Amino acid sequence: MSEAVIRTVTSPPGLLASLDPLLREWLPRQRWFAGKGRPVTGFSLVAATELLPADSRLGLHHVLVRAHQQYAPAGGAAQEPGDCYQLLIGTREALPPRLAPALIGHVTEGPAAGRTAYDALYDTRPAEVLLEALRTRARIGGLRFERGGGTETGPGTDTGTGTGTGTDQEIRTGLVPRLMTAEQSNSSVVYGDTFILKLLRRIVPGINPDLELPLALAREGCPRVPAPAGWMMADLAGRSWVLGVLQPYLQGATDGWELALRELAKGEDFVAEARALGRATAEVHTALARALPTVTLGHAQARQLAEGMIERLEEAARAVPLLRSYAPALRTAFTALADLAGEGRAWTAQRVHGDLHLGQCLRSPDGEWSLIDFEGEPAKPLAERRLPQPAVRDVAGMLRSFDYAAHSADVRVPGWAESCRAAYCTGYAEAGGHDPRTDPVLLRAYETDKAVYEVLYEARHRPDWLEVPLAAVRRLSVPEPA
Repeated sequence: MSEAVIRTVTSPPGLLASLDPLLREWLPRQRWFAGKGRPVTGFSLVAATELLPADSRLGLHHVLVRAHQQYAPAGGAAQEPGDCYQLLIGTREALPPRLAPALIGHVTEGPAAGRTAYDALYDTRPAEVLLEALRTRARIGGLRFERGGGTETGPGTDTGTGTGTGTDQEIRTGLVPRLMTAEQSNSSVVYGDTFILKLLRRIVPGINPDLELPLALAREGCPRVPAPAGWMMADLAGRSWVLGVLQPYLQGATDGWELALRELAKGEDFVAEARALGRATAEVHTALARALPTVTLGHAQARQLAEGMIERLEEAARAVPLLRSYAPALRTAFTALADLAGEGRAWTAQRVHGDLHLGQCLRSPDGEWSLIDFEGEPAKPLAERRLPQPAVRDVAGMLRSFDYAAHSADVRVPGWAESCRAAYCTGYAEAGGHDPRTDPVLLRAYETDKAVYEVLYEARHRPDWLEVPLAAVRRLSVPEPA
């Protein structure tokens, strides 16, 4: 790609105004749109950069746009500040049939009048533009494309600079891109079975753990997490925004969720894989504890942690009537944690994955497990996602995932989830030197907190799945034997 092809200019004035009516219809339908159920009242432009000229056969615009919505507090309708979304918008005179699923709409006014706007990640040429920009470490307006191995590569400060990682990987030309169509909270493009570029859709300024933690693990030489080969940044108003991360594509790998359901369908156990996955998790936790600071959770911090869990329980019980009868028993899991802290117990907190489940784990054809997607729970504030936490939080997430798999399979295998949970903890103890089951109060608190979150999520988004976390709620509401 030559400098004549990518011009360092902002997009033409009036672009957002011309797209406004189309985006109001299209954006809420996207899987990654966070504000479902509330109408979009307008947009404000955060930044727009022209990657391919609007008057060419194919126009391409990188757009950061804030979507404003209404919500209904007690005093009546009010405006929310709005989430910021990353869009890659292509314009053509007409869309070929292969791009029909990418249609945003037909533009009737403004600089792209008479053309068709579409989600450009579906298109080969725009995806090639992004990879070429990463390959050449391009600067395009406020956009910055970085690669590993340099001196200005990591998000070590709020300006996005840091030390080199030693993970510089050659990015070849001619890698054919394809958009992954599986529903997810972001968008991913695979390049020739060599790299995968994850484009964050809902973005916030600051250091994103989806780049920060894999870079830290790469510096530690941890093989369980693919090392970033490149990343996209935006520099706006003195702050950096992480837009996307390029990592090696693990060809032939199977995600843990798919693999677990496959074994369940055959009536096979998953014990060996669960044990290996426990070892992989412990190795990642150990490397993170070496790479980044740890803290001690004393009485005050642990009580605050328990109070947050109680608040989430109360909120969920208000929203989901089926949860209310179990709430008093579930609350004891959190008060027991606070009581234990009051007796002088303390815990070590460190950086963790933050949203670990079977779908965030990949097994390679040679049987090795890798962990991916370190973004944490996207709905939570970035500062909260970057807080040190007890490693058992990730363990609890995986234990809940085994339960989900067992209840989601067409064929029910008695005791499948229980045997996987035990094997996972055993594997974790083998590699990490600590068995999570030896701290039952902390483990129960985190697993209960996760189940409560799942109840609220399923009630709002997937009512047909509500029985899965409710089954866990019934189990967790029964006090364990002393």
